[in-house]
Amino acid sequence: MLVNYLHRIGWFVGLVLLQALILNNVHIAGYATPILYIYLILKFDSETNRNTLMVWAFFLGLAVDIFSDTPGMNAAATVLLAFVRPLLLRLFTPRDLLDNITPGLATMGFLPFLKYLAVCVLIHHTMLFVVDSFSFAHPGILLLRIVTSSVITLVCIMAFEGLEGK
Repeated sequence: MLVNYLHRIGWFVGLVLLQALILNNVHIAGYATPILYIYLILKFDSETNRNTLMVWAFFLGLAVDIFSDTPGMNAAATVLLAFVRPLLLRLFTPRDLLDNITPGLATMGFLPFLKYLAVCVLIHHTMLFVVDSFSFAHPGILLLRIVTSSVITLVCIMAFEGLEGK
C-alpha cells in the first residue's frame, strides 16, 4: 500500500515537472500543446473511489496551475476528467475485465484502450481550452486547438504506454 502511494507520488512529481518545465513550452504550429500530466489520472485502478480520484486530480491540476500561472483551469479540467472517468472506464472496458484493472494496452487491448483514452483526452482538452479562451468568438481556432492538442497528447500517452509495456 505504501509502495503504491510512493509510486503515485513519484509519477505526480515527474509529470508535473515534465508538463511545467518542458511541455508547456512546446507549441506545435502554434496550436498543439501536449498535455501529459493527465496520464496519472487515466492510469488509476478501476476500483479507485471517485472522491479519491477527484482529490488526486485537483491537486495534480493545481500543481500544474501553480507552475503554469493559470488560475485553476487545469484543476477544473482535471477534476471533470476524474469525475467522468469511472463511467468511461465501464463503457470502454470489455465485459470480461470488469474486475479491478489498471487501464492500459496490456489489460484492455489496443482498441478499447484507445477509445477510452481518446474520449477522456477530448473531454479534458475541451474543458481546458473552453475555460482558457472563455469565449466562442473564434470557434474554428478553439476547435483546432482542442483537436490538435488531443492528437498530440494521444500520441505521447500511447508512447508512454509502449515504453511502460517493455
